[in-house]
Amino acid sequence: MAFAGESLALQNVPEEIKTRDYTLKLEVLGQGLSVPWGITFIDARHALITEKRGTLRMMIDGKLMPDAVEGTPEVRDMGQGGLMDVAIDPDYSKAGGADAWVYLGFNKPAAQGNRGHSLTSIVRGKIRDGKWTDNQVLWEGKAEHYTGSGVHFGTRIVFDREGKLFFAIGDRGNQSQSQDKTRPNGKMHRINRDGSIPSDNPFVNEPGAQTSLFTLGNRNIQGISMHPETGQIWSCEHGPRGGDELNLMASGKNYGWPVITYGINYNGTPITDKTEAPGMEQPATYWVPSIAVCGMDFYSGDRFAKWNNHLFIGALAGRQVRRVVIEDGKVIEQEKILADFGKVRDVQTSPDGFIYLVLNQPDVIVRVSPK
Repeated sequence: MAFAGESLALQNVPEEIKTRDYTLKLEVLGQGLSVPWGITFIDARHALITEKRGTLRMMIDGKLMPDAVEGTPEVRDMGQGGLMDVAIDPDYSKAGGADAWVYLGFNKPAAQGNRGHSLTSIVRGKIRDGKWTDNQVLWEGKAEHYTGSGVHFGTRIVFDREGKLFFAIGDRGNQSQSQDKTRPNGKMHRINRDGSIPSDNPFVNEPGAQTSLFTLGNRNIQGISMHPETGQIWSCEHGPRGGDELNLMASGKNYGWPVITYGINYNGTPITDKTEAPGMEQPATYWVPSIAVCGMDFYSGDRFAKWNNHLFIGALAGRQVRRVVIEDGKVIEQEKILADFGKVRDVQTSPDGFIYLVLNQPDVIVRVSPK
Protein backbone atom coordinates (compact mmCIF):
# COMPACT_ATOMS: atom_id res chain seq x y z
CA MET A 1 0.00 0.00 0.00
CA ALA A 2 1.23 3.50 -0.83
CA PHE A 3 1.65 5.95 2.03
CA ALA A 4 0.01 9.39 2.11
CA GLY A 5 1.50 11.61 -0.56
CA GLU A 6 3.38 8.92 -2.48
CA SER A 7 2.87 8.82 -6.22
CA LEU A 8 -0.01 6.42 -6.76
CA ALA A 9 -1.20 4.38 -9.70
CA LEU A 10 -4.97 4.55 -10.17
CA GLN A 11 -6.61 2.49 -12.86
CA ASN A 12 -8.48 5.37 -14.43
CA VAL A 13 -5.55 7.84 -14.40
CA PRO A 14 -3.10 7.15 -17.24
CA GLU A 15 0.63 7.58 -16.71
CA GLU A 16 0.97 9.73 -19.83
CA ILE A 17 -1.21 11.56 -22.35
CA LYS A 18 -0.31 12.99 -25.75
CA THR A 19 -1.40 16.52 -26.63
CA ARG A 20 -0.68 18.65 -29.66
CA ASP A 21 2.44 20.21 -28.14
CA TYR A 22 3.58 17.83 -25.40
CA THR A 23 3.43 14.31 -24.09
CA LEU A 24 2.28 14.72 -20.50
CA LYS A 25 3.44 12.66 -17.55
CA LEU A 26 0.84 12.28 -14.78
CA GLU A 27 1.71 11.56 -11.14
CA VAL A 28 -1.04 10.91 -8.60
CA LEU A 29 -0.46 12.40 -5.13
CA GLY A 30 -2.43 12.91 -1.96
CA GLN A 31 -3.95 9.61 -0.90
CA GLY A 32 -6.31 10.17 2.02
CA LEU A 33 -7.90 13.47 0.94
CA SER A 34 -11.64 13.97 1.41
CA VAL A 35 -13.29 15.98 -1.40
CA PRO A 36 -10.39 18.39 -2.01
CA TRP A 37 -11.62 21.71 -3.38
CA GLY A 38 -8.78 24.21 -3.78
CA ILE A 39 -4.98 24.30 -3.83
CA THR A 40 -2.44 27.11 -3.55
CA PHE A 41 1.34 27.11 -3.39
CA ILE A 42 3.40 28.83 -0.72
CA ASP A 43 6.55 27.93 -2.66
CA ALA A 44 7.73 25.10 -4.91
CA ARG A 45 7.81 22.64 -1.99
CA HIS A 46 4.79 23.64 0.12
CA ALA A 47 1.12 23.66 -0.86
CA LEU A 48 -2.13 24.18 1.04
CA ILE A 49 -5.22 22.16 0.10
CA THR A 50 -8.80 22.66 1.28
CA GLU A 51 -11.16 19.78 1.95
CA LYS A 52 -14.87 20.50 1.59
CA ARG A 53 -15.62 19.05 5.03
CA GLY A 54 -13.76 21.98 6.61
CA THR A 55 -10.13 20.92 6.97
CA LEU A 56 -7.01 22.65 5.66
CA ARG A 57 -4.15 20.33 4.72
CA MET A 58 -0.46 20.85 3.97
CA MET A 59 1.44 19.04 1.22
CA ILE A 60 5.26 19.10 1.31
CA ASP A 61 7.35 17.79 -1.61
CA GLY A 62 4.29 16.00 -2.96
CA LYS A 63 3.53 14.28 0.36
CA LEU A 64 0.30 14.98 2.21
CA MET A 65 0.89 15.73 5.88
CA PRO A 66 -1.21 13.48 8.13
CA ASP A 67 -2.61 16.23 10.37
CA ALA A 68 -4.84 19.12 9.33
CA VAL A 69 -4.12 22.70 10.38
CA GLU A 70 -5.75 23.15 13.79
CA GLY A 71 -8.22 25.89 14.70
CA THR A 72 -9.53 26.93 11.28
CA PRO A 73 -12.98 28.62 11.27
CA GLU A 74 -16.19 26.63 11.67
CA VAL A 75 -17.50 25.52 8.28
CA ARG A 76 -20.94 24.27 7.23
CA ASP A 77 -20.44 21.34 4.87
CA MET A 78 -23.78 21.18 3.04
CA GLY A 79 -24.74 20.50 -0.56
CA GLN A 80 -22.19 22.15 -2.83
CA GLY A 81 -20.66 24.29 -0.07
CA GLY A 82 -18.02 23.83 2.62
CA LEU A 83 -14.42 24.94 2.95
CA MET A 84 -13.75 25.96 -0.60
CA ASP A 85 -10.81 28.11 -1.60
CA VAL A 86 -7.43 29.03 -0.12
CA ALA A 87 -4.97 31.70 -1.27
CA ILE A 88 -1.76 33.21 0.04
CA ASP A 89 -1.03 36.91 0.35
CA PRO A 90 0.77 38.49 -2.64
CA ASP A 91 3.49 39.55 -0.18
CA TYR A 92 3.73 36.14 1.49
CA SER A 93 7.38 35.59 0.62
CA LYS A 94 8.36 39.01 2.00
CA ALA A 95 6.54 38.47 5.29
CA GLY A 96 7.85 34.97 5.88
CA GLY A 97 5.94 31.86 6.93
CA ALA A 98 4.65 32.51 10.46
CA ASP A 99 3.92 36.20 9.79
CA ALA A 100 2.31 35.78 6.37
CA TRP A 101 -1.43 35.96 5.69
CA VAL A 102 -3.43 33.02 4.34
CA TYR A 103 -6.95 33.61 3.00
CA LEU A 104 -9.91 31.22 3.14
CA GLY A 105 -13.29 31.24 1.41
CA PHE A 106 -15.91 29.02 3.04
CA ASN A 107 -19.57 28.42 3.78
CA LYS A 108 -20.24 30.00 7.17
CA PRO A 109 -23.12 28.75 9.33
CA ALA A 110 -25.61 31.36 10.45
CA ALA A 111 -25.87 32.38 14.08
CA GLN A 112 -28.28 30.58 16.39
CA GLY A 113 -31.91 31.19 15.53
CA ASN A 114 -31.29 30.73 11.82
CA ARG A 115 -30.43 27.07 11.91
CA GLY A 116 -29.43 25.44 8.63
CA HIS A 117 -28.72 28.75 6.88
CA SER A 118 -25.29 29.77 5.62
CA LEU A 119 -23.39 32.19 3.39
CA THR A 120 -19.91 32.58 1.94
CA SER A 121 -17.39 34.25 4.23
CA ILE A 122 -13.83 35.42 3.54
CA VAL A 123 -11.25 35.44 6.33
CA ARG A 124 -7.51 35.59 6.70
CA GLY A 125 -5.16 34.21 9.32
CA LYS A 126 -1.65 32.94 9.93
CA ILE A 127 -0.32 29.41 10.32
CA ARG A 128 2.05 28.95 13.24
CA ASP A 129 3.25 25.52 14.36
CA GLY A 130 0.41 23.81 12.52
CA LYS A 131 -2.28 26.06 14.06
CA TRP A 132 -4.52 28.76 12.56
CA THR A 133 -4.00 32.04 14.43
CA ASP A 134 -4.80 35.78 14.16
CA ASN A 135 -8.12 35.11 12.41
CA GLN A 136 -9.63 38.22 10.80
CA VAL A 137 -13.08 38.32 9.16
CA LEU A 138 -12.73 40.27 5.91
CA TRP A 139 -16.22 39.85 4.45
CA GLU A 140 -19.48 38.30 5.60
CA GLY A 141 -23.11 39.00 4.77
CA LYS A 142 -25.92 40.35 6.89
CA ALA A 143 -28.17 37.91 8.75
CA GLU A 144 -30.98 38.39 6.22
CA HIS A 145 -28.70 37.30 3.37
CA TYR A 146 -28.11 33.81 4.78
CA THR A 147 -30.07 31.02 3.10
CA GLY A 148 -30.77 27.33 3.54
CA SER A 149 -30.11 26.56 -0.12
CA GLY A 150 -27.40 23.98 -0.76
CA VAL A 151 -26.38 25.11 -4.26
CA HIS A 152 -24.31 27.74 -6.10
CA PHE A 153 -21.79 28.95 -3.54
CA GLY A 154 -19.24 30.33 -6.01
CA THR A 155 -16.22 31.55 -3.98
CA ARG A 156 -12.63 31.29 -5.43
CA ILE A 157 -10.10 33.93 -4.40
CA VAL A 158 -7.64 35.81 -6.62
CA PHE A 159 -5.59 39.00 -6.27
CA ASP A 160 -4.92 41.55 -8.99
CA ARG A 161 -1.67 43.44 -9.54
CA GLU A 162 -2.74 46.12 -7.05
CA GLY A 163 -3.33 43.49 -4.37
CA LYS A 164 -7.12 43.81 -4.47
CA LEU A 165 -8.94 40.61 -3.49
CA PHE A 166 -11.65 39.23 -5.80
CA PHE A 167 -14.14 36.53 -4.83
CA ALA A 168 -17.54 35.37 -6.04
CA ILE A 169 -20.85 34.28 -4.53
CA GLY A 170 -23.26 32.22 -6.61
CA ASP A 171 -26.97 32.95 -6.82
CA ARG A 172 -27.68 30.17 -4.25
CA GLY A 173 -30.52 28.99 -6.48
CA ASN A 174 -32.39 32.32 -6.39
CA GLN A 175 -31.99 33.59 -9.95
CA SER A 176 -33.48 37.05 -9.49
CA GLN A 177 -30.98 38.00 -6.76
CA SER A 178 -28.21 38.09 -9.39
CA GLN A 179 -29.72 41.36 -10.68
CA ASP A 180 -30.39 42.87 -7.23
CA LYS A 181 -27.52 45.11 -6.10
CA THR A 182 -28.77 45.07 -2.51
CA ARG A 183 -28.00 41.32 -2.29
CA PRO A 184 -24.54 39.71 -2.37
CA ASN A 185 -25.65 36.62 -4.32
CA GLY A 186 -24.89 36.13 -8.01
CA LYS A 187 -22.02 38.61 -8.09
CA MET A 188 -18.27 39.05 -8.09
CA HIS A 189 -16.90 41.08 -5.17
CA ARG A 190 -13.75 43.17 -4.73
CA ILE A 191 -12.22 44.19 -1.40
CA ASN A 192 -8.88 45.30 -0.03
CA ARG A 193 -6.70 42.69 1.65
CA ASP A 194 -7.69 43.98 5.10
CA GLY A 195 -11.40 43.74 4.27
CA SER A 196 -11.97 47.45 3.63
CA ILE A 197 -13.81 48.57 0.51
CA PRO A 198 -11.87 50.14 -2.39
CA SER A 199 -13.06 53.68 -3.03
CA ASP A 200 -13.25 53.02 -6.79
CA ASN A 201 -15.62 50.03 -6.58
CA PRO A 202 -18.38 50.63 -9.14
CA PHE A 203 -21.40 50.82 -6.81
CA VAL A 204 -19.73 52.18 -3.68
CA ASN A 205 -21.78 55.41 -3.78
CA GLU A 206 -25.09 53.89 -4.92
CA PRO A 207 -27.67 53.93 -2.09
CA GLY A 208 -28.55 50.45 -0.90
CA ALA A 209 -26.02 48.65 -3.09
CA GLN A 210 -23.48 46.19 -1.70
CA THR A 211 -20.31 48.28 -1.62
CA SER A 212 -18.09 45.25 -2.30
CA LEU A 213 -19.75 44.50 -5.67
CA PHE A 214 -17.55 44.44 -8.77
CA THR A 215 -19.96 42.78 -11.25
CA LEU A 216 -23.50 41.37 -11.27
CA GLY A 217 -25.55 38.85 -13.24
CA ASN A 218 -23.25 35.88 -12.47
CA ARG A 219 -25.01 32.55 -11.88
CA ASN A 220 -22.25 30.54 -10.19
CA ILE A 221 -18.62 31.51 -10.77
CA GLN A 222 -16.36 28.51 -10.11
CA GLY A 223 -13.01 29.75 -11.43
CA ILE A 224 -11.18 33.11 -11.31
CA SER A 225 -7.69 33.90 -12.60
CA MET A 226 -5.61 36.94 -13.55
CA HIS A 227 -3.95 37.05 -16.97
CA PRO A 228 -0.18 37.23 -16.28
CA GLU A 229 0.52 39.80 -19.02
CA THR A 230 -2.59 42.00 -19.20
CA GLY A 231 -3.59 41.83 -15.54
CA GLN A 232 -7.19 41.23 -16.60
CA ILE A 233 -9.46 39.19 -14.33
CA TRP A 234 -11.22 36.29 -16.05
CA SER A 235 -13.85 33.94 -14.66
CA CYS A 236 -15.75 30.83 -15.66
CA GLU A 237 -19.23 30.07 -14.39
CA HIS A 238 -21.75 27.26 -14.44
CA GLY A 239 -24.72 27.67 -16.71
CA PRO A 240 -27.89 25.64 -16.10
CA ARG A 241 -28.44 22.93 -18.73
CA GLY A 242 -25.96 24.34 -21.22
CA GLY A 243 -24.54 27.83 -21.20
CA ASP A 244 -21.35 27.52 -19.13
CA GLU A 245 -19.47 30.77 -19.70
CA LEU A 246 -15.95 32.20 -19.84
CA ASN A 247 -16.00 35.93 -19.13
CA LEU A 248 -13.58 38.84 -19.04
CA MET A 249 -14.61 40.64 -15.85
CA ALA A 250 -14.83 44.42 -15.89
CA SER A 251 -15.88 46.86 -13.19
CA GLY A 252 -19.63 47.48 -12.98
CA LYS A 253 -20.57 45.18 -15.85
CA ASN A 254 -23.72 43.06 -15.93
CA TYR A 255 -23.23 39.50 -17.25
CA GLY A 256 -26.90 38.89 -17.76
CA TRP A 257 -28.07 36.01 -15.60
CA PRO A 258 -30.98 35.16 -15.68
CA VAL A 259 -32.17 37.77 -18.21
CA ILE A 260 -29.96 36.30 -20.92
CA THR A 261 -28.39 32.84 -21.13
CA TYR A 262 -27.39 30.16 -23.63
CA GLY A 263 -28.78 27.49 -21.30
CA ILE A 264 -32.18 26.10 -20.42
CA ASN A 265 -33.76 24.67 -17.27
CA TYR A 266 -32.76 21.16 -16.22
CA ASN A 267 -36.25 19.93 -17.11
CA GLY A 268 -35.85 21.21 -20.66
CA THR A 269 -38.06 24.30 -20.37
CA PRO A 270 -36.71 27.72 -21.38
CA ILE A 271 -35.39 30.20 -18.82
CA THR A 272 -35.61 33.10 -21.23
CA ASP A 273 -35.89 33.61 -24.97
CA LYS A 274 -32.94 36.01 -24.95
CA THR A 275 -29.24 35.32 -25.42
CA GLU A 276 -28.33 39.02 -25.58
CA ALA A 277 -29.72 42.31 -24.35
CA PRO A 278 -28.62 45.97 -24.22
CA GLY A 279 -26.28 46.71 -21.32
CA MET A 280 -25.42 43.05 -20.76
CA GLU A 281 -22.11 41.41 -21.59
CA GLN A 282 -21.56 38.49 -23.96
CA PRO A 283 -19.25 35.66 -22.86
CA ALA A 284 -15.87 35.23 -24.53
CA THR A 285 -17.04 31.67 -25.19
CA TYR A 286 -19.68 29.30 -23.85
CA TRP A 287 -20.28 25.56 -23.74
CA VAL A 288 -23.45 23.73 -24.82
CA PRO A 289 -23.88 21.14 -23.41
CA SER A 290 -22.41 22.20 -20.09
CA ILE A 291 -19.08 20.71 -19.02
CA ALA A 292 -19.49 22.16 -15.48
CA VAL A 293 -16.46 24.44 -15.59
CA CYS A 294 -14.55 24.77 -12.33
CA GLY A 295 -11.17 26.03 -11.11
CA MET A 296 -8.87 27.58 -13.68
CA ASP A 297 -5.42 29.14 -14.02
CA PHE A 298 -3.35 30.98 -16.61
CA TYR A 299 -0.09 29.13 -17.13
CA SER A 300 3.19 30.94 -16.57
CA GLY A 301 6.42 28.97 -16.43
CA ASP A 302 9.31 27.31 -18.26
CA ARG A 303 8.27 23.65 -18.31
CA PHE A 304 5.47 24.27 -20.83
CA ALA A 305 6.96 27.24 -22.66
CA LYS A 306 4.56 26.88 -25.60
CA TRP A 307 1.64 27.25 -23.21
CA ASN A 308 2.60 30.48 -21.51
CA ASN A 309 -0.47 32.73 -21.01
CA HIS A 310 -2.80 29.88 -22.04
CA LEU A 311 -5.78 29.33 -19.75
CA PHE A 312 -6.39 25.89 -18.25
CA ILE A 313 -9.97 25.20 -17.12
CA GLY A 314 -11.11 22.16 -15.15
CA ALA A 315 -14.56 20.61 -15.53
CA LEU A 316 -16.69 18.45 -13.25
CA ALA A 317 -19.39 16.92 -15.45
CA GLY A 318 -17.02 16.94 -18.41
CA ARG A 319 -14.28 15.33 -16.26
CA GLN A 320 -11.67 17.15 -18.33
CA VAL A 321 -9.18 20.00 -18.66
CA ARG A 322 -9.47 22.52 -21.49
CA ARG A 323 -6.50 24.51 -22.78
CA VAL A 324 -7.88 27.84 -24.00
CA VAL A 325 -5.92 30.38 -26.05
CA ILE A 326 -7.01 34.00 -25.70
CA GLU A 327 -5.87 36.92 -27.86
CA ASP A 328 -7.16 40.49 -27.57
CA GLY A 329 -9.89 39.35 -25.22
CA LYS A 330 -11.19 36.67 -27.59
CA VAL A 331 -10.95 32.87 -27.51
CA ILE A 332 -9.16 31.72 -30.66
CA GLU A 333 -8.41 28.07 -29.82
CA GLN A 334 -9.41 25.25 -27.46
CA GLU A 335 -7.93 21.82 -26.86
CA LYS A 336 -9.25 19.10 -24.57
CA ILE A 337 -5.97 17.84 -23.13
CA LEU A 338 -7.17 15.52 -20.34
CA ALA A 339 -10.47 13.67 -20.00
CA ASP A 340 -12.50 10.97 -18.28
CA PHE A 341 -10.44 10.13 -15.20
CA GLY A 342 -11.99 12.37 -12.51
CA LYS A 343 -13.94 15.53 -11.80
CA VAL A 344 -11.41 18.35 -12.11
CA ARG A 345 -12.19 20.69 -9.22
CA ASP A 346 -9.18 23.02 -9.47
CA VAL A 347 -6.16 23.75 -11.68
CA GLN A 348 -3.08 25.60 -10.43
CA THR A 349 0.49 26.18 -11.60
CA SER A 350 3.24 25.63 -9.05
CA PRO A 351 6.15 28.09 -8.73
CA ASP A 352 8.43 25.55 -10.45
CA GLY A 353 6.15 25.28 -13.48
CA PHE A 354 4.23 22.03 -12.94
CA ILE A 355 0.47 21.96 -13.46
CA TYR A 356 -1.48 20.55 -10.52
CA LEU A 357 -5.04 19.22 -10.76
CA VAL A 358 -7.41 18.75 -7.83
CA LEU A 359 -9.66 15.78 -8.59
CA ASN A 360 -12.85 14.50 -7.03
CA GLN A 361 -13.84 10.86 -7.59
CA PRO A 362 -11.04 9.91 -7.07
CA ASP A 363 -10.10 12.46 -4.40
CA VAL A 364 -6.45 13.03 -5.29
CA ILE A 365 -3.98 15.59 -6.59
CA VAL A 366 -2.38 15.04 -10.01
CA ARG A 367 0.94 16.63 -10.93
CA VAL A 368 1.36 17.17 -14.69
CA SER A 369 4.81 17.53 -16.24
CA PRO A 370 6.20 17.28 -19.78
CA LYS A 371 7.71 13.87 -20.50
